[in-house]
Parts: sequence; structure tokens; C-alpha cells
Amino acid sequence: MNSKTIRTFDPDLPIHLTFEEQDWHILAEYWYPIALVRDLTEQPTSTLLLDMPLVMYKMGDEIIVAKDACPHRGVPLSLGKNDGQGVVCRYHGLRFGHEGKCNRIPAHPEHKISERFNLKTYAHVERYGLLWCSLKAKIGSIPHIPDMPHWDEMEFQQLVCPPVDIQCFAGRQLEGFIDVAHFAWVHPDTFGDPDDAEVPDYKTTETANGFSADYISSVGRYPIGEVQRGEAGFQWLRHFEVHLPFTATLTIHFPHGTRQVIMNAASPMSARQTRLFAPICRDYDKDLPVEDAYAFNLKIFEEDRLIVENQKPEYLPLDLSIEAHFPADRSSSMYRKLLRKKGFSPLFAA
Repeated sequence: MNSKTIRTFDPDLPIHLTFEEQDWHILAEYWYPIALVRDLTEQPTSTLLLDMPLVMYKMGDEIIVAKDACPHRGVPLSLGKNDGQGVVCRYHGLRFGHEGKCNRIPAHPEHKISERFNLKTYAHVERYGLLWCSLKAKIGSIPHIPDMPHWDEMEFQQLVCPPVDIQCFAGRQLEGFIDVAHFAWVHPDTFGDPDDAEVPDYKTTETANGFSADYISSVGRYPIGEVQRGEAGFQWLRHFEVHLPFTATLTIHFPHGTRQVIMNAASPMSARQTRLFAPICRDYDKDLPVEDAYAFNLKIFEEDRLIVENQKPEYLPLDLSIEAHFPADRSSSMYRKLLRKKGFSPLFAA
């Protein structure tokens, strides 16, 4: 007789789990962006985080983030509409308002509503124009959100690019963002230089939440604004701050003292699907249309897409013996070592 392992029901776990369960529980402790705040309305919007279907909606100034399933019969609330007093389920008309609490059951209008009909809600917070969420943090607890340098400084302009969906594991995407050896080969039409492919030596330094790396080189072509007039011989400093598991900031020091900070926040929708969020702040070209910055940023990520969506294996090998490495890989090697140190599987998201 063939035996089949039956998974014990756990209401906190997604039904369709693409991660190893051990990895999922570690990942669920962290915070990830799930939406642009400017895109949220009273009408329900669906998304996915770590395989968990979520619904987001507003009640006045309050944002609700909840499991996208009616507690009654599991129909996604994102199929419903907000009637002003809450989101109404398309199946039996149950309505969910402030804090995700059920405030109407049409089949029994006079009955007291049990707490079992309230939505499963999740901790969330607004930062850098993004809505961040943790599946395990307690609501009201202090959020651990990566720092975005210069975001609150008046002389810097703040931009929040539209999100980009990529069919790959978030770890592979983040590793590509911090990789300094691919500029000449992947980005010759944006900022890379095919005639300047050599990678100078650099170091990584472990931090409380990940690591940092200062990369100094002559690679610095930029097609728009003041930095196009960069002086010959200028050494460009790119300062990376990696915040485990899937967020990094890059501060680019341009000629004449100007700066740009890009946050690469790879939100793991599943083990094979990533939604990329990218807030930017800069103290130059502030008079240019923001759409120009959005378009240029998208062009760079589209150049990366071809690579990260076709890498094999799809998972991120935390066992360094699986793939070959050269000195320019110091950042990716440090990234993998620190993820392994956190307890993730050697074949991360296999």
C-alpha cells in the first residue's frame, strides 16, 4: 500500500507552500514591502507574500492588511467591494470593516457576531512610500525596516518607482543587484562600460543586519542630468548596505558631490516570483520629470530580468562548493554565508 504524508493543518501557513517549511518560518519573521501606499484605496487589492494571499484596503486613514480569505467559506475578499462600511464578500455578503472585524452577516442580521468571523490581520507600517508587512510580527510591535539614507533630508528628492514583477527567487535578484562584475555585460546601454570590465579589489564588512561594501571604480556612465558631465578620471564610489534577507541600498557618489540612493527591496511573493520595489532619493536633477527616472530605473531592471529569470539552478546555493567563485564575488559570497548563518537551507528556496 502506498503511504502518503498528510500535512497537519496550520492556519498560519499558506495552503500552497513553495518554500521549505523551516525556511518559511524564518522568512516570515522579517518585514517586506507589499504595495505602494499611493496605490491603496478603500477597494480591496490582492497580493502575495511568502505564498500567503493577502488583501489590502482602507477605511478612512486606516489601512487593513489581512489574509485574502473570508473566514466563513474561504472566498477571496479581493473579489468583493467596499460599500463604505467595509469590504463585502461576494459569496454570502459578510462585511469586514475597521481592523478587519466582521460587522455584518446578512443571513443572521440579529445574531451576535463571533470573533471567529474576524479576518486574520497582519502587522504593517508605512516607510519610504511603501507598505511593509510581516507575517509573524505582533501588531503594534516595533518594525525592523531597512534604513534608507537621506530619505528625510530636505535637499533630497524622494521618488517611489512602480513595482516590477520578476519570475525568479528573491535571493537571486538581490544577489544580482549587489554584483559588481556584471555591469559591462548586462548594462552597456545604461551605465556599464564594455571597455571597462575589470573589477578593482574591494572589501565587505559584516553589520548587525547584514553587511556593507564600498566599491570604487571608474565605471560611471550615466545618460541623464548633471552626472553625464562627470570629470575624466573621477573615481565613483558605490556604497552597498545589505539588509537580510532581500533588501539592499546603493548610494552612488557622483562628481561634484551629488548623490543618489536606490533601495532594492525584493519582496518574495513565492519561491519563484518576486515583486521588486525601488524607492529612490537624489539631490540632483530635481527639476526633471519623475517619469524619466522611473523609465531609466525600469530599463536597468529589464536588462537584469533576462539574466535572473534564466539562472540555473533557480534557487540560491548557500553551500559555496556548488558554484565557482572569483574575487569580484566577495559580496555574493558574504551574502550567502550570512544567510546560511541565519539558518536557511543550503539549497535556499529549492
